[in-house]
This record gives sequence, structure tokens and C-alpha cells, in this order.
Amino acid sequence: MVSPGRAPRRIGPFEVPAVGLGCMNLSHAYGVPPTPEDAEHLLRTALEEGVTLFDTAALYGFGANEELLGRALAGHRDRIVLASKCGMTGVNGQRVIDGRPETIRRTADEALARLRTDVIDLYYLHRVDRQVPVEESIGAMAELVETGKVRMLGLSEASAETLRRAHAVHPIAALQNEYSLWSRNPEQGTLAAAAELGVALVAFSPLARGFLTAEPPDPASLVEKDIRRNMPRFGAANYPANLGLRTQLEGIARDAGCTLTQLALVWVLSRGGHLVAIPGTRSVDHLRENMSVLDLDVPSEAVDAAGQVLNAATVHGARYNETTLAEIDTERCGTAG
Repeated sequence: MVSPGRAPRRIGPFEVPAVGLGCMNLSHAYGVPPTPEDAEHLLRTALEEGVTLFDTAALYGFGANEELLGRALAGHRDRIVLASKCGMTGVNGQRVIDGRPETIRRTADEALARLRTDVIDLYYLHRVDRQVPVEESIGAMAELVETGKVRMLGLSEASAETLRRAHAVHPIAALQNEYSLWSRNPEQGTLAAAAELGVALVAFSPLARGFLTAEPPDPASLVEKDIRRNMPRFGAANYPANLGLRTQLEGIARDAGCTLTQLALVWVLSRGGHLVAIPGTRSVDHLRENMSVLDLDVPSEAVDAAGQVLNAATVHGARYNETTLAEIDTERCGTAG
């Protein structure tokens, strides 16, 4: 049996449950966000359900997501590990990658004010700026640790080589990369490198951007600002074939006595004791389903079978379009991006 269990997993000096909460979709990227009241209710329910790792970024809602967490979690700061990101922000309504030291310092001060806190527990470089050596960006972030504004540093969408370069400048506590049944990029180097260096691998989009939930997205119904509209896997040329793979996974989950969501999360968490998953959701029911995997036992045969059905070799389409892939430092999985 595969059992993620309730034993905490480590991110630097902190211990957290194996499942945290990615907060992006409460303000950003997936069409019309929920009302502030509904979003705050979701965050407070997450606290009640045992979530302690909350993940946001300056980019999400161009600051609105940090403000949301600042409001909703006020008074609970000592109960949570608060993570945010710099190096990619909104400028005049456009997403801009900017890893210059002066920008990082300014973004951190803005984040502290929006989050209503004196210190950010985990601060990621959201994207590696190809115009700025990662050593310079991490050097500026290390200054934030020295001045007490940040407790530990992380990288996001970064390769094993970049992780090693950054780690040589200042210890990196966490590497946040996309990891799910259909996005296997960490298996090209970062999964092993993180384990070797004592770095937590924080898996974002472990449910394949909603594809591995009870209600997979209908590409034809996605609103204009939903980023999945530009992701090849959700395109007309690839999505029907991917749905066929999903049907096979549903059968495996059914035979194993769990939901597809639970099977997908257990698979991610089984990849190593240094894995932490941060699925995002707007639904309290889905939040509780995600957290339920901590008390779940799934037959190892089912977990192995899921990985054989959906993987980098079987998925149809890349995880991003070529323009976005060119901005990202992670290793690619052949044509799967």
C-alpha cells in the first residue's frame, strides 16, 4: 500500500503536511475569480482542515492574491508557513519577468505590506530572468534573509543546474516545479538534485490544472482569461486523446477504491519523502478531498498503473506553448515540454 500519511515533511526548518494550498486560482489565471468573501472562506476553511503551507506570488492578480491572504489569514500568522514569489510581476497590466536585484528588493517590500507581515517564511524566485545571472538574483534575495524580511529562499520553474548554482550562493530550501502524472519534468534531473541537496520539491499543479479532478475542464467553455486556452494539452488536436487516458485512470481509481483526484495526489507524493504538493481549488469540497489523501491507503499496484497510463511518453501535447516554454528554465520531457 502507498500511504502519504500525516507525518510532516520538511521545508528548511519548517515541518508541514504533505499537502498545502496553492492560492493562484483565487485571484489569477483561471478566468473569473471567486468573490473576496468566497475566497476568504476557502482560505479559513483550509486552516481548519489542517493546511499550514499557503503559496502565493506578487504576480497573482498583480498583488491582489497577496492582499487576499493578508486579510484572510490575519491573526493566524503563527499557525502557517507563508510562501510568496518575486521575479515576475504585473507591470502596466502585463506579465514581466525581472530578476534584477533592485526589483527584487522593491517587490519584497510591497509583498510584506500586502501580506500584513514582518517576514515571509519562504520567498521564491518565480522565474529565472535570462538577462540576469541567477547568482545576482539570489544574492539580492539572500540580503532579504540577512535583514530579517525573509526566512528561507526557493526557486520556481528551475533546472537542476540552476538549482545547484543558486544553492552555492545561498541555501535553497524549496524548488517549486510543475509535477503531476502528465508533467514529468522533475524526473529529468531536479527530483534527484533536490533530494541530494536536502531541498523540498514543491509540486504545483499536481492535478494537471484540473484535468485529474472529478470535473475536468471543457476547453470550449474556458473563458478568455483562462490560461489553459493556450496550453496545447487542452487544444482540439490533443484533448480528446488525453480524455481517453483519463478514462483509463478513472477505472484504476475505481478499482482501488479511491477517487481520481486522490490517486493522482498519492502518485505525486509517492515520488519521494521530500515532495510536498500544493493543489489549488475554489471548492471547499475539493479542498477536503485533497487533504483526505493524508489518511488514505492506495494499493501500490494502482499507483504504478496510473504512472504507466499517463506519463511524458503517453500525454498528447506540450505543457505550455513554445513562447512560454522559451521563458522557462526547467528541463524538458521531449515533445511534452
